[in-house]
Amino acid sequence: MPLISIITPVYDGGQQYMCEAYESLTAQNLPDGWGWEWIVQEDGPGSPASALPADDRISIGTNRKGGAAMARSIAMSRVRGDLVRALDADDLLPTGALSRAITTLTDHPDTSWCVSSCLDLLPNGSLRPGPHDPPAGSLEEGVMLAGYRAGRFPVVGTTLTAYTDLVHVVGGWPAVPASEDVALLLCCEAVSQGWMIDEPGAIYRKHSTQATAQQAHWDPDERAALDDLLLPRLEALRNLGWSWKPKVPLADRGASS
Repeated sequence: MPLISIITPVYDGGQQYMCEAYESLTAQNLPDGWGWEWIVQEDGPGSPASALPADDRISIGTNRKGGAAMARSIAMSRVRGDLVRALDADDLLPTGALSRAITTLTDHPDTSWCVSSCLDLLPNGSLRPGPHDPPAGSLEEGVMLAGYRAGRFPVVGTTLTAYTDLVHVVGGWPAVPASEDVALLLCCEAVSQGWMIDEPGAIYRKHSTQATAQQAHWDPDERAALDDLLLPRLEALRNLGWSWKPKVPLADRGASS
């Protein structure tokens, strides 16, 4: 049975909304023949994933404190799925999110990854769409990188769904203190074709304790260091003149869209 693997890092103190994330996952209706697994990685001590109910589809691992990028990368060692998708411990999957991603990549065999629009969940309970969504359909070459350089990245990085082999090929989530999801997406873009889904693929919870609400996340020196690491890597990938496509498309892996 084809699987989609959902990867979630969580640290002690960051599990407040995790059971809601689980409920949004169990509410997903997948295409015929598909299943999901949830790869939860505890970043540091404290057993934050112990709040989750027993479910054979959940795999829990623990590493010493190292940040989200390290936790996500270690979690990849347990992935069994054909596709990989990230989900932060405080976010939600809207109805149909996984099915849309699977169907998109099944119906477009030359496409190696997809992203989607996202809704911000504000503290008052209202939902707000993102401001920079690109047009739906096959993405123009370099559109994500152009948005990154302009300081208005087009999508939320955790909406990325990609072939597992592609994530392995580009090295997973780079070892950076922030925006590792954006960095992975840009690496995928550098060597393969993506697709934009205009229906929401994530509900991004806005709250005062989230990482992106902290001043350190926007530190200019750290951001400059990220550019110094990431941009040469993207240029090197593009200069290879090589592109990645799945050897066995999803449509040939025993499931229908």
